[in-house]
Amino acid sequence: MQVSHYILFLGILASSFTACSDKAFTEINTDPNRPSSVPTPSILVQAEKQLMDNIRSESINLKAAQLFSQYYSQNIYTDQSRYDISTSFSDGYWSNAYKVLNNLTEIITINTNEATKSIATAGTAGSNVNQIAIARTLKAYVYHNLTDVFGDIPYESYGNKDTDFEALQQEPANYTPRYATQEKIYVDLLNELKSAADTLYKYRSDNTFGKSDIIYEGANEKWFRFANSLRLRLSNRMQGKNKALADQHFKEALAQGVISGNSENATFKYSVSSPNEAPLFRATVTANRKDYAVSHVLINVLKGELGPIKNVDPRLSKYALPNASGQFIGQPYGLPLEAAGVNGPNDISLPSAEVNAANFPETLLEFSEVQFLISEHNNWDESAYRNGVKASLEKWNVAAADVEKYLNVLPKANKEQVLTQKYLALYTQGIESWSEIRRTGYPLFLVKKGDIVWNRITDKGTVAYRFEPIFGTTIPNRLYYPIKEQTTNKANYQAALAKQGDDVLSTKIWWNK
Repeated sequence: MQVSHYILFLGILASSFTACSDKAFTEINTDPNRPSSVPTPSILVQAEKQLMDNIRSESINLKAAQLFSQYYSQNIYTDQSRYDISTSFSDGYWSNAYKVLNNLTEIITINTNEATKSIATAGTAGSNVNQIAIARTLKAYVYHNLTDVFGDIPYESYGNKDTDFEALQQEPANYTPRYATQEKIYVDLLNELKSAADTLYKYRSDNTFGKSDIIYEGANEKWFRFANSLRLRLSNRMQGKNKALADQHFKEALAQGVISGNSENATFKYSVSSPNEAPLFRATVTANRKDYAVSHVLINVLKGELGPIKNVDPRLSKYALPNASGQFIGQPYGLPLEAAGVNGPNDISLPSAEVNAANFPETLLEFSEVQFLISEHNNWDESAYRNGVKASLEKWNVAAADVEKYLNVLPKANKEQVLTQKYLALYTQGIESWSEIRRTGYPLFLVKKGDIVWNRITDKGTVAYRFEPIFGTTIPNRLYYPIKEQTTNKANYQAALAKQGDDVLSTKIWWNK
């Protein structure tokens, strides 16, 4: 039988149940011969780790989104920073995302099936409705990231039986689901999040999944705030396409409650124990690689030498390491290959020890972003803007005196200042930052085709290196669909291209057209 990543298979649970947090490891006890008996808290542990591993994977985050956002720069090979993106980057990200969705759907199935729903609530798992609401929230997060990378995708909804929503179908099995448009997906995601938030708000004092929930340790109060904060993000992104609907969801989510402090940030904290370290740690420290440095763009902005902020940012030492001489020197972004290896690892700034820690807490959505969203929604509101900057500084454990010093010289809120600070706050969150750059065109200081990125002084004089993309002329608007879609789901793949545009990096997705 043909195997499809759209169809639920619990074999991945039986074969890959490695724990993802020290406090949750002992709760996982899986019988590989009886996958249907897997408790829902164990499935959640697996799904949360799969989700985070996937959106921070080396291919999609380090080699694509982090480079597109110009947070990092390659110092050996420079192909990806110049937009030579392999189609293979999409394969793992796509298939792993649907594995996460399969696991989350299984939680919903167990909690709705009359034969298993009473068993699902055993121990600290929590009520059926709350488990379903949390699974729906995480599914919305996965689908939102998928569609922002590709555009139209196969999609499935809990609350909407639209005939275009064919992903994950089992009875009967559907190996060739059609692609839903991003417009339909976004509208449905907002409804899914609203429904989930309403349930979690109603039972906000309850605990669901207990310690097996690495993100919030089962706190419904935090989960409904996360769901509503994600509504703010999605509402903001589709403002230019359906302002009335976007405003409605933004207003409703804000009124019910959103993330209100750093203690409510949605984060997944990794472990110091192998094989559950953070993705960047595994890609660099474990692999003994130093070919990704912090870019000269980010370093120079944090030093107050580039962009609209003319003061040293106290996050500089939180984001990057000084070089061997004790200086913060960014690797020039997007150099031609012949110049890429001129600067060795000791000459430039690598990611900080904090960012590169094995147990780094990767962020899904945080308080500072919520405040920047509110500032933009309210015509660049000053108070929310300052709250966002302060929240980011405090999240990175900047000393209180340095926080106040920085806030005292902070320029007044306007579009450029707010979106620049949002860019700085989104460091490490590659896909989201890349999406915001595509949506807004900010920050303005990012390197563009033809810009000089390095004036290198040599014995023969000064050599000026310019940024020259290998493909295209601007930051990619999307990634290629996986190659397997062109063979296993060819008709629906071609139908998606007919609606959206060619399967190339320059094709804009719905909210960006």
